[in-house]
Amino acid sequence: MFIAFLPLLAPIVFAALAFIAFRGPQMRPAAVLRIVETGAIVAMAVAGASALILALSGSATSPLIGAGGLGFSVRLDPVSAVILLLVSFVGWVVVRFSATYMDGEARQGRFTGWLCLTLAAVMLLVVAGNVFQLAIAWIATSLALHKLLLHYPERIAAQRAARKKWITARLGDAAMLAAMVLIFVTYGTGDVISILEAARGGEETRFATWIAAALAMAAILKSAQFPMHGWLTEVMETPTPVSALLHAGVINAGGFLLIRFADVMLLSPAVLAVLVMIGGFTALFGGLVMLTQSAVKTSLAWSTVAQMGFMILQCGLALFPLALLHIAAHSLYKAHAFLASGGAVEGVAAIRRPGPVAIPNSIAVGRAFLIALAIYAVAGFAFGLTGKSPQAIALGAILIFGVAYLLAQGLADAAPRVLTQRTATYSVAATVGYFALQTGAEWLTAGTLPPTPPPGPLEWALIVLALLSFGLVAVVQAMFPLWAYHPAAAGLRVHLSNGLYANAVFDKLLGGWSTKHSS
Repeated sequence: MFIAFLPLLAPIVFAALAFIAFRGPQMRPAAVLRIVETGAIVAMAVAGASALILALSGSATSPLIGAGGLGFSVRLDPVSAVILLLVSFVGWVVVRFSATYMDGEARQGRFTGWLCLTLAAVMLLVVAGNVFQLAIAWIATSLALHKLLLHYPERIAAQRAARKKWITARLGDAAMLAAMVLIFVTYGTGDVISILEAARGGEETRFATWIAAALAMAAILKSAQFPMHGWLTEVMETPTPVSALLHAGVINAGGFLLIRFADVMLLSPAVLAVLVMIGGFTALFGGLVMLTQSAVKTSLAWSTVAQMGFMILQCGLALFPLALLHIAAHSLYKAHAFLASGGAVEGVAAIRRPGPVAIPNSIAVGRAFLIALAIYAVAGFAFGLTGKSPQAIALGAILIFGVAYLLAQGLADAAPRVLTQRTATYSVAATVGYFALQTGAEWLTAGTLPPTPPPGPLEWALIVLALLSFGLVAVVQAMFPLWAYHPAAAGLRVHLSNGLYANAVFDKLLGGWSTKHSS
């Protein structure tokens, strides 16, 4: 029975740490911070031990606590084990970083308390074995994060962003509650394992589209998808540790929800198609806008919008193991990027000659794409490309466009030989790494996540559209230094830097900004 409770200890530890931080001194709480950091290490050890026990047991799920239905339960499978490990590690890093970053703040103890409480809510969401527990943790995560976003309540920009996030989060909460109620009414239980088994068997499909639509809406709002993305790019007024936690942890909750209920989502191909379109457009949109941003943290925020769009695209293509892999990789990268953003600014300032080392022309870009596709084909056949689904092959082709961007830099006429050799090495390594990680993710989640179904006519049309769209944008990005400052592109650059004014439209629909109720 203790083993069944083990995954639950991680959120319990952080909840206890939050209580200690709230009760301790609010300025320079040195003793409290030492306890909190030690507790974060304990929570990480618990997550690691849970994953190890799961691996040694050879079981897809851990023993359940209590009964199904409305009873209390915990679910530990490869999906929740990976995310629990990820959140606990990122949480420890953020807690350790914030102890120094927030040193001397008047409300440092309170900040630490809300930070721990947010981590506790996220971990509870990850290990929840019941839909109602999951919904409670989902809502608690937003409420705790809201307090962190308003750590500097006197800042008008922080009030605006927090209020917009509050409205978006409440809409997402409503969608989540609607999905959970429909699931319980349809399947007669709140137990996640029972629900997924019934869905995989094709049982009770009468409300399948409505359930999938509600889950998709909750995920879209949680993961800052177009056109409800504006709040994510406006929360830069919050301390850097909060940005790291938000962009590396909390923002992934939408993708985790879709992955957790993958079997349910597969019952509605129409909803998956909508996810492909929304996620794909958000990824392209965010990637282009990111290129026009001058501030480091704002550029990183737009990068997160794009990455979350790509994750939603993966879920829409029913590539749930790859979406899980994307969450893990993006979280680690983005946590490091935000926590090191200050050093990045200093590094840019130290560069004597800004700009790319070599600017590729159209011939170099064309050669780069051909070479990248050749590398992809060779590596793909080496890893068994013929056994992959068309969706996975298309996704790999989209990712290889990034490799083409690297190669284009090395193939530019002015590129030094060392740059050419380096980009060639990186390109091969990135391609081999993609196939190796893809194979590992599919092996890890086999039996837990459903296989990708064969695409129908609609799915084929979306795959072709995605390939053409991402290919065109990749060419634009590779040649960005050539056209970005051309007079003919000046107007487009201005529009892109303002996010095509989608956020302004959202502001207008909300009827202006009254901040008196945002605290």
